Amino acid sequence: MAAPVIEVRNVHKSFGTNYVLRNFSLNVNDGENVAILGKSGSGKSVLIKCIINLMSPDDGLIKVLGENINELKEEPLDVMRARVGFLFQSNALYDSMTVRENLEFPLRRHWVKEQREKGAEKAVLEALEDVGLVHTVDMMPAELSGGMRKRIALARTLILKPDIILYDEPTTGLDPVTAREISQLILKIQNKYNASSMIISHDMNCINITANRVVMLIDGICYAEGTFDHLRTSPDPKIREFFE
Repeated sequence: MAAPVIEVRNVHKSFGTNYVLRNFSLNVNDGENVAILGKSGSGKSVLIKCIINLMSPDDGLIKVLGENINELKEEPLDVMRARVGFLFQSNALYDSMTVRENLEFPLRRHWVKEQREKGAEKAVLEALEDVGLVHTVDMMPAELSGGMRKRIALARTLILKPDIILYDEPTTGLDPVTAREISQLILKIQNKYNASSMIISHDMNCINITANRVVMLIDGICYAEGTFDHLRTSPDPKIREFFE
């Protein structure tokens, strides 16, 4: 069996006396969509930040694409992050830049000048085509709806064709129809690129649409895991309250 693309082993993280992750372990396999389900403040976003080394665990091991993420120096860490796309909950678009300039931003960081001159335009339009928004290329973020901004943020995540995509609450703040469209888009992207994904969410409809496997983060541990339907029929009251 191939090694997991993300391996989290016995990770602990606390803030003072608040223990967020307690001996937490998880694998994400190649081509798999794994959803992390938990209440607000349960540690979901902390976990995802530890995986890309925006935050360090107090103890435990995290490997991404076979590399111990906490042992990487600045340059190899930067190379690794180019292989891991991160869709922020806030979208994190630059308001002073056009859609084109927002998408070109990661290319300026990770592509050499010759690559950008030859391939930037094609890469930008292909990423926008993936999310159905080619016509917005010269628009400003302020001219876009919330759902469109989320799609542009996803296009920027896709432009480097990452091996892994991490989604932090991808449907938060969206109306139900738009949230469903974003969830279906996540599934479409996973099918097209065979990218491995981790989806942090408390949106049950999003998880039902996108996830091959659901991991429940309760009291800092991997409390339960399985398919959406398997967990939905569990008699455990701690699990059932998420589905009621």
